[in-house]
Amino acid sequence: MSQLVDRTIAALRSEHDTLAGLVGGLTDDQLATTSGASEWTVAQALSHLGSGAEIGRAPIARAAGETVAAEDNQTIWARWDASAPRAQAEGFLEHNARWLDTVEALTPEQRSSLTVDLGFLPEPAPLLTALGMRFNEVANHSWDVRVAFEPDTGVDPGSAEVLVELLSGPVGFLLGFLAKPAELADPVSVAVPGGALVIDDAVTLVDHLEAPTATFDGPAEAFVRLINGRLKAPYDKGVTVEGGVTLDDLRRVFPGF
Repeated sequence: MSQLVDRTIAALRSEHDTLAGLVGGLTDDQLATTSGASEWTVAQALSHLGSGAEIGRAPIARAAGETVAAEDNQTIWARWDASAPRAQAEGFLEHNARWLDTVEALTPEQRSSLTVDLGFLPEPAPLLTALGMRFNEVANHSWDVRVAFEPDTGVDPGSAEVLVELLSGPVGFLLGFLAKPAELADPVSVAVPGGALVIDDAVTLVDHLEAPTATFDGPAEAFVRLINGRLKAPYDKGVTVEGGVTLDDLRRVFPGF
């Protein structure tokens, strides 16, 4: 698991560097452009990531021994929502970099043993849980920002590979929040890049399945976008599903956030 922690942190740094290289040069008009999350502008998507970094850094820093003043999440969100688009973009760069500095500074022992009180789980969670949850947000909202200017872009392939591994293990519980399995009348299993998706009363991602009833034909990044509700026209070119379920069926199961 310690290797997966390191790979997740490295992928998060790569995502930040990619966004930082783009965001710094955006005009005010570009910040007001609709993002891949159609209800948000680019600036609002960055604001969501920035407020998440500010909120998410605190419990990790406390677990590592830093004294961090408590601030209500609603107060933080209200402050970000009231900020101008330029301030939202610059705030993202500042707070996401600070979040990364915090996790990159963790020692090997801390990376393998630290537990984090996230506030909404019944008990402190392993560091990898906190990292994996943040990574799923960052990878998908990074795509939301980038696709506004690069219509053919996808989730970074390296990020997608790590996310599939995380979702088939340490943060598989996220599928319970992302999926609506009742949208399908019958159970189905779908071969996907890196494993298989099993949809029954619940949804799980396993690393291997002998006889899936359907096959998702597309790259891992497209699968990551599917389960996060982002594999929609016109961003679904070349992706097909064959067998006992259709792509539209799977879209209903994963409506997005």
